[in-house]
Amino acid sequence: MNFVSADNIRAAFSASMSAMYRTEVPAYGTLMELVADVNAATLKAQPEMLARLEDTDSLDRISEERHGAIRLGTAAELSMMRRAFAVMGMFPVGYYDLSAAGVPVHSTAFRPVADASLKINPFRVFTSLLRLDLIADEKLRKEAEETLAKRNIFTAGAVELIEIAEKQGGLTQEQADKFVAEVLETFRWHDKANVSAELYHRLHDAHRLIADVVSFKGPHINHLTPRTLDIDAVQTQMPARNISPKAVVEGPPTRKCAVLLRQTSFKALEEAVSFTDAAGEWKAGTHTARFGEIEQRGVALTPKGRGLYDALLDKTRARIRPAPDGSNAAEYVRILSEVFEEFPDTWAEIREQGLGYFAYSVSDRYKAKSELTAANLDSLIAEGAVQFDPIVYEDFLPVSAAGIFQSNLGDDDTQEFTESPNQKRFETDLGATVLNEFEHYARIERESVEGALKALAFKVAAE
Repeated sequence: MNFVSADNIRAAFSASMSAMYRTEVPAYGTLMELVADVNAATLKAQPEMLARLEDTDSLDRISEERHGAIRLGTAAELSMMRRAFAVMGMFPVGYYDLSAAGVPVHSTAFRPVADASLKINPFRVFTSLLRLDLIADEKLRKEAEETLAKRNIFTAGAVELIEIAEKQGGLTQEQADKFVAEVLETFRWHDKANVSAELYHRLHDAHRLIADVVSFKGPHINHLTPRTLDIDAVQTQMPARNISPKAVVEGPPTRKCAVLLRQTSFKALEEAVSFTDAAGEWKAGTHTARFGEIEQRGVALTPKGRGLYDALLDKTRARIRPAPDGSNAAEYVRILSEVFEEFPDTWAEIREQGLGYFAYSVSDRYKAKSELTAANLDSLIAEGAVQFDPIVYEDFLPVSAAGIFQSNLGDDDTQEFTESPNQKRFETDLGATVLNEFEHYARIERESVEGALKALAFKVAAE
């Protein structure tokens, strides 16, 4: 039996999701056009960037790159979602506790992990599970649990095809096409709520995100995010496309050497929905959830580098925090940039200080050279025999994610929750352990070093 590769199923699903979301949220199409224009201009202005993207086979993935985000309500939903994503070659990476930033969820990112798979299609979905235990009102918590228990976010066809894929080890082309269509229904927008307007408003008062998760038939995709090569240009040009950006870009400041992840977005849409009344009749209302987001990805940082990043971000926020209305945006950006001057801004310094992960390869001009005087990695780099490229950070930042969530849930929505990371419980609900991102990037780096040294006929020294 001939099976379609998981990478091809993922690519088909990503394309279908993008087309659906473009129809549901027309501003997303405008955003895609803006990002495409900015990326083309950036590559034209920086031919060295274009050359490195071509050399590392990373150019084609830029225009196809997306990440989405969904919010689930129960452990059963999370477990089945894991199984659905596995059919697409997407696996849980990282654990994120957002309660510390006032958002009552904990999360993981489903994504491909192999380099070859990422280059084919790097689609990823930031997947959050609602923390009902963080709802202080016991009566409201019980009502939310009862509402969630009644829904089934997957079609019968989707569940059947997931089980078939697991049993036979893959899907035929016909099965894969049906799988994509069936699973897409889970992410579709539904304008009829599962709850009364009265219950919706009480959930909303507890936290807008709680209302978004509990009140509807399924976890509608709440944003799809293209990747830009210059997020500052996108931020500046959004108003000219009739898109209003959030006040500040989340994440690190503008740098020559991008690190981790920078994100911006436009405000969530207020959309018409219907709620049931006491007589069971539909009544008009509104709901705010879906928005547009853009990201720029930099180098993955080591634990040492991430420690420095977190310390500098904490130092910045001890001096100033972005005002919800954007009134201190310029001052925040100034202080953020000033504080982050402590973080090295050349690839050589970042590598030498052990702050980032890099992929090593043999330089083209040395591939045919038989005699080298260098005896270790650093001297091989100095001699020009080995080159290094930053490994792209494929994951997320909880503070940035929370900042995006809060900016799109309403400026007054800043409820505080007790920080309560619970990875073991999350993994129990998930039905699997999450991959440690640091270990994953370290393995990629180590294997690239071994490959480069082997290609130059050097024996890898045991550490």
